[in-house]
Amino acid sequence: MSSLPEFDFRVEPADYVVDFKDLRSIREPVFVVEQEVPLEEEWDELDPKCQHVIARDSEHKPIGTGRLTPEHKIGRMAVLREWRGKGVGEALLVALIDQARAQGLREVSLNSQVDAVGFYEKFGFKPYGGQFEEAGIQHQAMKLELDPLVPSPRAAARPRGPSVGVEEFVGLEKTIDSIRTLVLQARRELVVYTRDLEPAVYAHPAMVDAFRTFGVAGRGAVARFIIQDPSVAQRTPHPLLALAQRLPSSFLFRSPQDPEELQYPSVFVANDNDGYLFRLLGSRFEGDWSPALPGRNRQLREQFGRSWERARPCTELRSLAI
Repeated sequence: MSSLPEFDFRVEPADYVVDFKDLRSIREPVFVVEQEVPLEEEWDELDPKCQHVIARDSEHKPIGTGRLTPEHKIGRMAVLREWRGKGVGEALLVALIDQARAQGLREVSLNSQVDAVGFYEKFGFKPYGGQFEEAGIQHQAMKLELDPLVPSPRAAARPRGPSVGVEEFVGLEKTIDSIRTLVLQARRELVVYTRDLEPAVYAHPAMVDAFRTFGVAGRGAVARFIIQDPSVAQRTPHPLLALAQRLPSSFLFRSPQDPEELQYPSVFVANDNDGYLFRLLGSRFEGDWSPALPGRNRQLREQFGRSWERARPCTELRSLAI
């Protein structure tokens, strides 16, 4: 997902629950106020099921959004008035098309307002059927045929092998080697629960190289980090944060707000290929891991998902002058 260089903004995935206020701050001024769409028609039962993207300015303020529905339709494209004509709409559309390709979709559709048909035609969308009225506005149905992503050798789907038993480890070197293995084995998703983005682990050159390989693989890969104490990561230059600023759509950071989660003593990593690593105490380099243990992997990813929904975005890490 990209932004145009002459304007300082970025486009990133949005979570419907966590980012709802930001989505609302864009869609209601554009659709409800400007276009007089009834509020009860603006928000629907599909919203929680959609993939959302959001554009933010250099101060992390929301400026535009769009969604991809389970029916493979792009919609709710909206950009705040002061940001129109600056490439935000184009960047949002490209991000949504990229998400569709990452899912392996061969076609996406949308209902364009009649005066925006030319905008979508520039991206290859073609009208079909007649015009119709939706929420009091004339629309035209359009669709785009997608070329499948050409996978890199690393991105090629690999068959899942048998489960691998738990291995206990001790020491910083083994910790780094095991996490690096999990990063390189990940397909499109990696979750990391950490106290302070430990420099001894995550600033290690081999680790940063592994995350770089993951982030530039060109298949919509996203690494999500929950950092209990982001202030520690801010104190000195951190190469992983520098990498994240160059690949903002591939690295997302949040911090817990719940007092109990802030006291959670353990740290862990899990990928979408059944691998995991768990350290009972984040202050010690010892624990257990496996490159393929589905049950434990699923348990940790579900735990991470619950924490992620309650956590706040780490805007302070986005604004670091690294």
